[in-house]
Amino acid sequence: MTAAALPAWLHAVGGGVHAIDTGFHRDHFDAAWLLVHEGRAAFIDTGTHFALPRLLGALEALGLAREAVDWVIPTHVHLDHAGGAGSLMAAMTNATMLVHPRGERHMVDPSALWSGATAVYGEAEMARSYGQVTPVPAHRVRASSDGQVLDWAGRGLVLIDTPGHARHHHCIWDPLTQGWFTGDTFGLSYREFDTAAGAWIVPTSTPVQFEPDLLCASIERLLERAPRCMYLTHYGCVGGNGDVPRLGRLLLGLLAEMVALGESQRGTRDAGARHEALKRGQLDIFTRSLRAHGVGISKAGIAELLAIDLELNAQGMAVWLDRPARG
Repeated sequence: MTAAALPAWLHAVGGGVHAIDTGFHRDHFDAAWLLVHEGRAAFIDTGTHFALPRLLGALEALGLAREAVDWVIPTHVHLDHAGGAGSLMAAMTNATMLVHPRGERHMVDPSALWSGATAVYGEAEMARSYGQVTPVPAHRVRASSDGQVLDWAGRGLVLIDTPGHARHHHCIWDPLTQGWFTGDTFGLSYREFDTAAGAWIVPTSTPVQFEPDLLCASIERLLERAPRCMYLTHYGCVGGNGDVPRLGRLLLGLLAEMVALGESQRGTRDAGARHEALKRGQLDIFTRSLRAHGVGISKAGIAELLAIDLELNAQGMAVWLDRPARG
């Protein structure tokens, strides 16, 4: 099947890298990545359980048997990245899951992961958006290590520990395309905000392990390899044509502004008032940045497109602000 004949939700990026739009929340919001090399396949991030038909459909569209899948690699265990990993593994007889060591137990027994997410989203939203999480047999799961080289079909993928968004987060370097699969470490970039200046990007601080100092260090570590591009879960391949350094500066600058916003609310005792102030403050910061980027969408339109992120970022910032200082 030619690239032109691929389903609308499957995009060939180049170098054997394919983005699968999982359909989570809206189009071009959540990607699973399928790598194909020497007739073998590997998934990086999977979306939710509801993405399974598209994950399997991508293999079919590319003429790949399920037995060709060697690896399923969640960047971290948040359910928009790994909720469908267990369901996919159940359909893949040959695949092994490679997950951050802090996330390994949650893939084998996802009950705590599910209950934690339910506390954030509520039961009705969990059923609507996530469906279910399927356990993965322990013998089919391996833990990654910092600096690990995975010799997959001769491609030599490199995994590094990237805390800051979550402590169970790793990123994957593809030496063939000189790009990082970044999960949420390198932020969010939605195509609605693209302009002649390129893509726009913003940090994500979702609950419950946002640590801005570690996130900054992780971003800097990604940039050290001078990548040609970044493969974001939210959403797509960004940074081509030498644009990664600009995106990195933008991301770190907005992260610094979010930290300053959080610090300005540290003494607020009313949690509800603080939450609303964090949402309003983020929207102000992002709107100013988007205006400078050449985006003409109204502030109300920006708020609508970023509604989920503004809400979750505020929740994550609150957890960070309430966390006792580390010694």
